[in-house]
This record gives sequence, C-alpha cells and structure tokens, in this order.
Amino acid sequence: MLTPTFDPHYWAGVPFHFWSAVFFVLGAIVGSFLNVCIYRMPLGESIVSPPSHCPNCKYIIPWYLNIPLVTWVYLRGRCRNCGAPIAARYFLVELLTAVVFLGCWLEYGPVSAGLSVVYALFMAGLIAATFIDVEHLIIPDEITIGGMVVGFICSFFLPALHEQASALGGIKQSLIGMGVGAGVIYAIVRAGKLWLGRHKIALPASSRVVFTESALVLPGEVIPYENLFYRGSDAISLQARTLELVDRCYREVPIRLTQTSLEIGGEKWNPEDVPHLEAVTDRIVLPREAMGAGDTKFMAAIGAFLGWKAVFFSIFVSSLAGSAFGVGLILLGRREWSSQVYYGPFLAIGAAVWVFWGEAMVRFWFGL
Repeated sequence: MLTPTFDPHYWAGVPFHFWSAVFFVLGAIVGSFLNVCIYRMPLGESIVSPPSHCPNCKYIIPWYLNIPLVTWVYLRGRCRNCGAPIAARYFLVELLTAVVFLGCWLEYGPVSAGLSVVYALFMAGLIAATFIDVEHLIIPDEITIGGMVVGFICSFFLPALHEQASALGGIKQSLIGMGVGAGVIYAIVRAGKLWLGRHKIALPASSRVVFTESALVLPGEVIPYENLFYRGSDAISLQARTLELVDRCYREVPIRLTQTSLEIGGEKWNPEDVPHLEAVTDRIVLPREAMGAGDTKFMAAIGAFLGWKAVFFSIFVSSLAGSAFGVGLILLGRREWSSQVYYGPFLAIGAAVWVFWGEAMVRFWFGL
C-alpha cells in the first residue's frame, strides 16, 4: 500500500548514510517531543499547549534554546532563566531515541524504508511508556490503546510488518497479535490474583492511615485507588484502633473498602458519601496484582505491531530481565520481595530485542 512512498529507488537516490544522519536527527527531535509526553501525560496536561517551558519558573523556552541534545549540554543542565536544574532524563531520552531511530534505519533501511519508519515510531512508543511507567507506575491509554490503533493501521498499509504480502493478511496478523498479547497477560493477571491477591503490610505502631476521595495515604506513601481496585472483589481491609469520620468516631472496629462499598463494623456505607476518614492501625491488607491493566493493553499494542510470535518472545525476555532486576534490587537491599515494581519497561525491552535480534535469536535457540 505504501510502495510508491517507500520505493527503494527513490531512497537510493542519495547516499545511504545521508538517511542515517536524517534518522538520527529526526530521532533526537522526536525524543524532545517524548520528553513533553513523559512529563505531561501522567498529569493529564495537554502535550500541545502551552509551549515548552521551565516547570520551575514557567519561562517559555525559545526555539534556539530548545535544540535537542545541544541545548542541554550548552546550558549545562540548567534553566537559562532561573538556573533550576533540568533533569538528565531529558538529554537521555533525546539521545536514546536518536540512537534507536538510527538503529532502525541501519537494520531495516537496506530492506525497506517503510519498515524502518514504522519500527522507529514503535520504538518511540516503547521509550515513552518505559519512562512514564518507571516514574508513575502507569502506562497511559494514549500509548496503549493508541498503540493498538496505530499498529493496526500500519499493518494494513505495510503488511510486511507481519511478513505478509496483502493488507488483509497484515491486519489479520495484527488482530491475532493484539488478542494473544492481551489474552496472555490477562491470564497472568488472573493467576497472579489467585496467588498474590492479598498483600499484608505491617505498619509502625499507631500509624495513621487516611482514606481520601482519590487515594489511600499510608506512612510515606500515597496510593491512588485506581492502582488498587482492578475488579469488583478487590478490597482494602484493616482493624482500626480508632477511626475518625467527619461527624463520628469509632474504637476497635474492622474496616473494609471496595469500589462500591465501605463497611465499618456492622454498618455499610456508600464510599461516595464518606469523602474522608482517618484510622490508627499497625497493619493493613491491600489487593495486589501480578501486573496491572496497563500492562495488558501495552502487550496488546506490542502484538498489534509485531504479531503473536513477538508476544511470546517479549514475555519470555521480559520475565528474565524483570527477575534479574528484581532479585538484584533485593540483594542490594533496595526493595523487599513483596514490594511493587513496574513491569512495562521489561515488556518494552523484550519487544525491542525482538525488533533487532528476535528472529536470529529464535533460530539460534531452536538450532541448539
């Protein structure tokens, strides 16, 4: 479908490494845009307006101080107006995206310019999802659901993504990839719920736990309810020494909160009618998932681009990488066995490995 646009004769009209430079520069520019997405998406802000600005002093950054890679080095990682530090993540994302775009061209450019462009676009989505998940433990729907839609469209116009010759074959493989990706991760979520569904947390003596309208506030941690309630049966429970509502108090009373019900002792309430309560306790039980809903949708987006074989490969590689990372943190004393950790970045690593080396690695494994 895109053969005229990506006709290799047109692209071969200039030296191969001219396009290498183009992909690197384009990647740096896209990386600059990804930084905007990484910062604003989790906050629910527009990625278009207002223009790029310093989060500290709100200084609108002029174009000549917004040149990818160059500006951060020139300003030594500080705002030109107020001197506030600019996180190294901005430079890292731009450089990583530039290198990945270049890698897509070097790997697929000799075969298909179209594949190079689509894989570069796909990798940009992986990078944005990774950095957002690391910082916020979420992957926005704009990336996951949007990725499914874009992957499906690209499979129609470029069926070679799935080694197909026809548009019908491309969208068929994309749909199968989406279904397998979502289905396998959802099965893992359900199995993990049966195995890890209740997380008992010991708190310091006489800890104050606050239930607000949008989040559970524990000592040193704020957990949005959306990260706790995945299905109707999920519940937060505790035995409160004291419990304070706006208009009454309780002593030595059990509390159980679900998405639709609040139980205090033998009384039942609508959670929407109790916007705030504070309890004193030394332990709490939280619902827990092996993975979140965002991981399910993220894997479906990966399947839409790469197909069902890449789904299984990505899950296998991600399990190895995630296990090594988690055990390493435990050995270093940086986390406990039961603590929550992001998984989206490891799915992204698995998908990226597939894009560049997956087929060769599969052939090697089966050859052994």
